[in-house]
Amino acid sequence: MTLLLSSTIDRTLTHWVAERLAQPQPDLLWQLWCFEGLAARRAAEQQLAQLGVRARIHSAYKPLVHAVLEDLDTAGLQSLHLHYPLHADAAPNRFMLEAYPLAAMLPPGAALQMQAGQHNSTYDLQLHYQDGRSHKLRVFAPNRAFQSAHGGSGITPCGWQQAHNDEGELVHDAALLSDYEAAYAQAMQAIAQHAWPQTEPFFGRLHIAMQLPGFEQAIAATGETMSTPEAMHEDLYFSLLEHFQKLSGRAAGDRRLQPGQIVPDIRMAAQSQPLELQVIDLQIRALPLSEPLPEGHDRLPPAAFSPNNIADADTNAAQLQRAPSLDQMHALVQPLFDAYGIACSSQSVQGRSIAATYKKGSQHPVVLSGGQHANEISGVTGALRGALALAQQADSHFAYIPIENPDGYDLHQWYCRYAPEQMHHATRYTALGDDLAYRDHAPWWEGAVRRDAVAASAAQLHLSLHGYPAHEWTRPLSGYVPQGFDLWTIPKGFFLILRYHEDWQPQAEALAEQVALALLRVEGLPEYNRRQLALYQSHSGRQPFALRHGTPCTMQVDNDGLTPVSLITEFPDQTVVGDALVFAHTVQRAAVLAAYAAWQDIVQTR
Repeated sequence: MTLLLSSTIDRTLTHWVAERLAQPQPDLLWQLWCFEGLAARRAAEQQLAQLGVRARIHSAYKPLVHAVLEDLDTAGLQSLHLHYPLHADAAPNRFMLEAYPLAAMLPPGAALQMQAGQHNSTYDLQLHYQDGRSHKLRVFAPNRAFQSAHGGSGITPCGWQQAHNDEGELVHDAALLSDYEAAYAQAMQAIAQHAWPQTEPFFGRLHIAMQLPGFEQAIAATGETMSTPEAMHEDLYFSLLEHFQKLSGRAAGDRRLQPGQIVPDIRMAAQSQPLELQVIDLQIRALPLSEPLPEGHDRLPPAAFSPNNIADADTNAAQLQRAPSLDQMHALVQPLFDAYGIACSSQSVQGRSIAATYKKGSQHPVVLSGGQHANEISGVTGALRGALALAQQADSHFAYIPIENPDGYDLHQWYCRYAPEQMHHATRYTALGDDLAYRDHAPWWEGAVRRDAVAASAAQLHLSLHGYPAHEWTRPLSGYVPQGFDLWTIPKGFFLILRYHEDWQPQAEALAEQVALALLRVEGLPEYNRRQLALYQSHSGRQPFALRHGTPCTMQVDNDGLTPVSLITEFPDQTVVGDALVFAHTVQRAAVLAAYAAWQDIVQTR
């Protein structure tokens, strides 16, 4: 174990309140923007007011959404006209995205119009009510300039303070380095300055433990939760991928990078009062993969499954309301392996077994897999249900890989024990830190099984089941919108991606068409897609994909694919549990069965 950093960072809110109290200025109205929740901000305002200091403390994270929640009366609202700011170093829709999910927060029937405003830092709102009232509001959105690891420039949310005198004149207006920003900067600096080896992987596991006074706030009736711990996890993880890509001489976004396993461990510190905590604790350690991560939270015993046969396993799988543990998955897939055996197998980097089973039938074969990205849980559960359903068709012909990335899946289970409703993108890739589908050299480790399953079955279609965030995905300390993943920053319904060899385009097009048609018959899915697409379009201002019968779909030439055609499904599943997860893997199952049935006719006519 190598300790890279052990540090405490003064809490901005505590320090700022103390500073105001040390020099009371009753003729000034102070304003602060920081990364704190409503309870802490209001408690600080009250503490200041008791001693005669006028102050208003705002959220620097999603300031417009917080302003609507905290400062606006939306009862009886007839319409809201929003002018969002523009900035030369930000995408034109950057502040539209930051306003998400405003369109879902308004009362039924209230009209929302969003249009580009001025090149400044403020949202301008005009509200009209059914009783004839009108109201105007300006919301400041503080941002500062930043540079990415690969030299790109942009703007990103930040702390800020202002003061106005009794005449309303602005007498102080400046950025303020908040504790949240400082914690991110210290972590990145400590890792950047460390003397890493010259070649990948640079470490076994990089554990970044942080306890901070964050907040998680649900937004009523939207399914969205604003979470500063989750946002820190996301920003650290992807910023570190970018850092190590540059260190390794790779291009930005190169998924072949093998830095090791990056584990941001971001938790809200326990406190009985909103202002009790005064510091952020930060510790960074480079660990061997053999050293376990700290638990520090209760581990609930998973429900036991003991299916006697494939039909029993199918019944059990249909009821899954949480991501099954590795042991549960082993029990649920065992009837398939008992019936058809192990077609090919390998070991993961951390020594977990991974195998494919193969049912040889008279029809045209497909390969079915889930869990390439281990936090995309409807892909795992949907592939399981699809395989169990196909197994009960007499002539079906398929190879099935239950979880392609078991090391990432185990890490996902670790995260779920203390933060089950976060996205956990640090579990997306393997223990080497790469995306196994992009691995291009031996040792193949877990990546060997997909290759061997395609070879064993001679399949010309791969069904790879995936998911993406079910709520907004942000990187609030490096530009807000996730770089390279801007298409996936907010949900847009069940999504199909077709990748194909150039000369297989007609077959890929036919498959997309037939699967999209079949999805119209899935109960609840057309309405679900319509709702999500409407919200996506309201806040993105664009639609960089086609719609096939109401299902978003993209087509991509990929002449290096292991099979001539690959169908990748994407359900917004990260963070969903309960009935929402049952719906997600029911949709995934339906897509598997539709694609399999369509493929039989499509290949026949080639």
